[in-house]
Amino acid sequence: MKDTNEQLRRFHDDCVWMNAAGRRDILAKARANRTRLRNGLERDSKPAPVGSATQGSYAMRTMIQNDEGDYDIDDGVYFARDKLIGPNGGEITALAARQMVCDALQDRRFRDSPEVRNNCVRIYYSAPNNYHVDVPVYRRTRTKDVFTGEITDTYELASSDWKTSDALSVTKWFKKQNKDKSSDPSENGDRGQFVRIVRLAKAFARSRPHWSGKIAGGFALSRLVSDHFTENVDRDDVAFRQVLRAIHNRLGWKTWVEHPTLNEDILPVDSAKSRFLRKKLGDKLPLLDILDDPGCTHEEAMSAWDDFFYSDWFSNQPDPEDEEELDKKTSGPAIIKIGGQGYA
Repeated sequence: MKDTNEQLRRFHDDCVWMNAAGRRDILAKARANRTRLRNGLERDSKPAPVGSATQGSYAMRTMIQNDEGDYDIDDGVYFARDKLIGPNGGEITALAARQMVCDALQDRRFRDSPEVRNNCVRIYYSAPNNYHVDVPVYRRTRTKDVFTGEITDTYELASSDWKTSDALSVTKWFKKQNKDKSSDPSENGDRGQFVRIVRLAKAFARSRPHWSGKIAGGFALSRLVSDHFTENVDRDDVAFRQVLRAIHNRLGWKTWVEHPTLNEDILPVDSAKSRFLRKKLGDKLPLLDILDDPGCTHEEAMSAWDDFFYSDWFSNQPDPEDEEELDKKTSGPAIIKIGGQGYA
């Protein structure tokens, strides 16, 4: 396969990966809302949360760039179950918990008011950023083993009903995958071939606007990459093609995608989103076949990657061989002129 690792790595860094500055900006929004939420709950004489935690793509370091600037961050809020009690002494419903959080987050400075969604409360930010912060609401049940004294926490998400969920365990799972599967991981999970391949897979899935809502989402893609990833040291381009081929083959006989930490599926059997992902991989992976041609030129390789990602970035990348020739021409001894006379 023609070596396009350098170009794919630069594409990842320039066009896919959300860098630290972008992460700091959106995290600042989440933290401001934590303060707003706590103040609002106190104002409304509601229970104080036992904690908040970022989750999803932000926490797993798989958040990618978006041309429309429509970024979101999931920042879950956690309450002790025994504090979520209604006026008649019974436990409040999942909907009531979300409404309580939504009421506490209201602020007249928002152009669009926070709203209750199916699995969270959403807070909108206006242009130019178009951020939104999703606040999933959890209740924590704490039990103590009478024999060992060990304390166990279980969590439920306020969805259509209270539903067993543990986003923190998903983050731990993903970071362990990156650490175990990559020979070049960083402690915080920003770096590593595994996490780079997940980001690139998400970039492909979002490369065509008309695919939105039809194709498998980031969590399912993360699990699929985890199931089929094989590291190829120093060759992200090879590793990326290999894992996408493996995912395409797997979805031909197994369309469902299991949750990594719960006994449930992310995508169900015969999922339309799985089928759509497989079809698009089947359509677009052959565009990269030219890379296997021994005579593949730089221009052909860059055009293939542009077609695959629906971009024009690669075609603007210089041919490394041309750069090497230029370096050779300019790497001779320097000439220093003294009094009009040249000396090497």
